[in-house]
Amino acid sequence: MTHTVDARGLSCPQPVILARNAIQAGKFPIDVLVDTVTSRENVRRAAEKLGCAVQVNDLGDEFKLTLTR
Repeated sequence: MTHTVDARGLSCPQPVILARNAIQAGKFPIDVLVDTVTSRENVRRAAEKLGCAVQVNDLGDEFKLTLTR
């Protein structure tokens, strides 16, 4: 079952913190929803530093990052 973190509308560092909490809880796979390029890149970098593979999907004006181990 996919765990979803909805970080749309939140400014950094909140999306990174929410994604990191889900990663540390081991809730894989994790879909992180963000609505800015800055949040997309910050979450991607943080997840990769924590050993996750990251797939980024462009949903128009939003992004879905799927994090897996």
